Amino acid sequence: MAMRSTVLAIVIVFLAMIVMGKGSAVAREIVDMSGRKVVVPDSIKKVYAPAPYGAYILYAVDPTMMSGLIFPLKEEDKHYLHKSVRDLPVIGGLFGQGQTANIEVLLKTKPDALLMWSDKKSPINPKMEENMKKLGIPYAYATAASLSDYPDVFLFLGRFLNREKRAKKLSDYSRRVLSSVDAAVKRVPEGKRPKVYYAEGVDGLQTECDDSIHVELLKRAGDTDVHRCHTASHMGMEKISLEQIMIDDPDVILVQEKLFFEKVFKDPAWQRIRAVRQGKVFLIPRTPFNWFDRPPSFMRILGLQWVTNLLYPKEYPLDVIREAREFYRLFLGVEVSEQDMHRIMGK
Repeated sequence: MAMRSTVLAIVIVFLAMIVMGKGSAVAREIVDMSGRKVVVPDSIKKVYAPAPYGAYILYAVDPTMMSGLIFPLKEEDKHYLHKSVRDLPVIGGLFGQGQTANIEVLLKTKPDALLMWSDKKSPINPKMEENMKKLGIPYAYATAASLSDYPDVFLFLGRFLNREKRAKKLSDYSRRVLSSVDAAVKRVPEGKRPKVYYAEGVDGLQTECDDSIHVELLKRAGDTDVHRCHTASHMGMEKISLEQIMIDDPDVILVQEKLFFEKVFKDPAWQRIRAVRQGKVFLIPRTPFNWFDRPPSFMRILGLQWVTNLLYPKEYPLDVIREAREFYRLFLGVEVSEQDMHRIMGK
């Protein structure tokens, strides 16, 4: 019996050393945002986040901790990203629909932990949990149902990654922006809030229902989305007719695709819509990450300021170029010239 206990103890220690990586069994227990108790290495140096939401916010907290990318980076975006991520291997996503992770590459990068992402509304998938355990890498969940949860996500990542001071800066900034926008919007009567159409697709005839996560910024900025319906799926991209847009007659159009933006003012049919006639059609900035949507990342904290200033310039006055340069400095770790920021914003 004593011999069996000794062997068992040795096996447990050996497995712990493998899981913790680099031959160290020094660990600590945390409670992640899904409520799971997780044993993670005391010192975490490399992390892989296999979902876009987690990958982007991990970058914001510390890009040097990223062990790989989900998608290849565009060459034109690399200039606006920290040098530590520009040549990282592309690993892919894990276990989700359409995800094709390269497990061999993942294991070669030797992450100390995985950062998973979950919507608070959805229970954690048991099958995914089973697959995750097979990897033998500690993992923790960050959860966010809306942009309002991001300040707390930053604080959790600070504790998880031992980056409390850095994470608190990002959390405080985010919370301050959300509060200031809410206060500005409340000062505008509902009847005086501009109606907004969100144009997706190269023809501008795809959009989102007003309850979609993809237009959360419009909900936050006064519930201004003209397309009132219930979202059919998480993917969104609801088809809409030009006739319906004419009926809605939005005051402002936000555009996702540059190709559509470049032709909308020249199209006689679109000229019948108020926003086009008055020149209030705006291309959403997307370098190096989208400010508005797809994916709806932490960049929306900047995007929310941009949208609110567009809709309510008197109630929410803002030097957007200066604020964006500060945001890139704080969240992305890069210095962007005023000229380059004008280019990013299409000004």
